Amino acid sequence: MNIFKSHFWYNKSQRNGIFFLIFFILLLQVIIFSDVFSSDEIIDINKPEIVAFQTQIDSLKAVEIENRKPKIYPFNPNYITDYKGEQLGMSLAEIDRLLAFRSTNKFINSKDEFQQVTKVSDSLLAKIAPYFKFPDWVVNQNNANPRKQSFYKNNDILNAVARSTTDINKATAADFKTINGIGFAFSERIIQYRSKLQGFTFENQLYEVWGLDKIVADKVLSTFKIVDRPIIKKVNVNTVTFKDLLKNPYINYELCKKIFNYRDEVAELQDISELKNIKDFPLEKYDRIVLYLFAN
Repeated sequence: MNIFKSHFWYNKSQRNGIFFLIFFILLLQVIIFSDVFSSDEIIDINKPEIVAFQTQIDSLKAVEIENRKPKIYPFNPNYITDYKGEQLGMSLAEIDRLLAFRSTNKFINSKDEFQQVTKVSDSLLAKIAPYFKFPDWVVNQNNANPRKQSFYKNNDILNAVARSTTDINKATAADFKTINGIGFAFSERIIQYRSKLQGFTFENQLYEVWGLDKIVADKVLSTFKIVDRPIIKKVNVNTVTFKDLLKNPYINYELCKKIFNYRDEVAELQDISELKNIKDFPLEKYDRIVLYLFAN
C-alpha cells in the first residue's frame, strides 16, 4: 500500500485544482448537449440571395450531368459494330442489314444510302447523321453532284442482303456467313452438324451446335427456317447392330447398352414408345432419338 500511497497523496491546493478541473469538464459537457447554441430563427429560403445561390448550384449540376453523358464523335458509318450500333440506338435487325451489306465489300457513301440499307427511322437518322464522316473524295463527289441518284439502287441493296435460300436445310456456308457473328468456322460447323443429323427437323436443334452462342443462333433462326423437313433414314431398333445404333446422334455408349439389354429382356419391341420403359431413359431427347428408329 505504501507503494501506491505516494501517487494518491495530494495537498489541499492540488485537490482543489482537481475538483475545479472536474467541474469545468462537467460544465463543458452540459453546454455541448444543451440548447445554449440552438436557435429558433426561421430562415426564409425564398430570399433573392438564397434563390440565386440555389439557381447557380442547379446550373452547375446540369453542366456536370451533361459532361458525364457519352459523347458522340464523328465516325464513318461503314464501320459501325454491334456495340457502336446499340449505343447509337439501332436495333439488331438494322445492324445486321448494315453488316450484311458490308460483307459484300460495298460501301455506304451518304446518309440516304445508310437509311436505304439499314431502314432506320427518320428520327434516328436525323439524330446520328450529323456525326457521319465520309472520306474527303466521297464528300467532294457528293458536293459536285448534288442531284446525283444514290450509287446503289434498291435492287442492289436487296441483292446485297439476299441469300440463295431461307431454308436452313439447304443454306450454304456463304448463306450462313451473311449472319452477323457467323464466320467460316461456325458456318462449316453448322453444315457438319446438319449432315450428322441428316437435316434439321426441329429449329432448336441449331442450339446443339458446339460453341454457337444462343444470341447468334437466334439471329440465324430469325432468317433461316425449316421449309421442308428432311427425310431421315431410320433403322429397326430390333435388328440394328450396336455399332449402327451408336451412329444415332443422341445415343451415347451407356444408353446404347441399356437399349440392347432391354431388347434382350423383352425379345422384341412392339412399339418404339417402349423405349420410355428403359430405366433412366432421357425422356427429354425421346422425340429426337426416335427420328432415327422404328420398331416392327
